[in-house]
Amino acid sequence: MRLSAPIHSLKRRAKLMARDEDIPLHDALDRIAREEGFVAWSLLSSRLMMSPPATSLLPDLAAGDMLLLAARPGHGKTRLGLQLLIDAVLDGRRAVFFTLEYTEHEVLDRIQSLNDQVTARALEIVTSNDISADFITRYLSGAPRETVAVIDYLQILDQQRSKPALAEQLHVLQEFARSTGTILAFISQVDRSYDPERSAVPDLTDLRLPNPVPIEVFSKACFLNAGEIKVQRIA
Repeated sequence: MRLSAPIHSLKRRAKLMARDEDIPLHDALDRIAREEGFVAWSLLSSRLMMSPPATSLLPDLAAGDMLLLAARPGHGKTRLGLQLLIDAVLDGRRAVFFTLEYTEHEVLDRIQSLNDQVTARALEIVTSNDISADFITRYLSGAPRETVAVIDYLQILDQQRSKPALAEQLHVLQEFARSTGTILAFISQVDRSYDPERSAVPDLTDLRLPNPVPIEVFSKACFLNAGEIKVQRIA
């Protein structure tokens, strides 16, 4: 899907149009959408969400990286995480998806929608309720250097009271990634207070943090919103 300008630029044009012509913003957004070939802004937005990721994160990652992959619901963070794993498989690496949210069947459906050549045997899917730092390090013990694993998702790693605090788990996983050269990516939620009018893409201050998270354990972050992607170095 190709637009005449990035989504945030289209929104800015709509805001200026609404102000200059004294019309409601939703009318201006719909007019911009029609210029892009869509009946309404809602259709443009939904098509953008369904589009395959426009970028591959794999070239930006190095052995031992801890990646934060964050967005509000429905903005493509899980899709981008799965695409990262698909790219790892195509690069000949071991790739593992740890999920506390989805069933194996649901994950397979999403993988097939992105690349029907990648099978469950090539991309490992782990759906155990026991997923935690200790579980992940045991599972990946002996994995080749630059193995890529995506954890879905950060805020529920310590949901069960029997599991260590989230901060403690992240320090364990950071040490594991550094010592083994494994690349770990954590799908994360963005707080509902995030305002796209303030910033086209969320940042670290917009993370939903029900429990304290030591941001310094992450080496890189990727934020998504309405088709826009921003990758930044943290440490």
